[in-house]
Amino acid sequence: MKPITPFKYTASPEAEPAVLREIATAPGMGSSISVRSAKAHLSALLDLVAGGREITITSDGKPKAVLSPVNEGKARKVFTGTWDQLKKLPVQTEGPFAEEIIRADRDGRGW
Repeated sequence: MKPITPFKYTASPEAEPAVLREIATAPGMGSSISVRSAKAHLSALLDLVAGGREITITSDGKPKAVLSPVNEGKARKVFTGTWDQLKKLPVQTEGPFAEEIIRADRDGRGW
């Protein structure tokens, strides 16, 4: 009896992922995909984004989020000196305090 070898699918480099059929190009928005399709094809979308594409996720035809590649070349600037800067700030002694402003805003909403 001949041994059974598992089938392994390997796509050629020219082959497009199946998720590309779900992506539409909208004027002013670029590549977009619906939330439902994005949920179903998240892994494939992440592969496309990692390859440099930017994709807008829409809900009811309106843009809700943008998937964009991570820019590894640009490191964030580390913020230092927090305590020193806080010590230099003047202490607020008059006027509406933050707590009062927030409380007035919440009370005005009728919650």
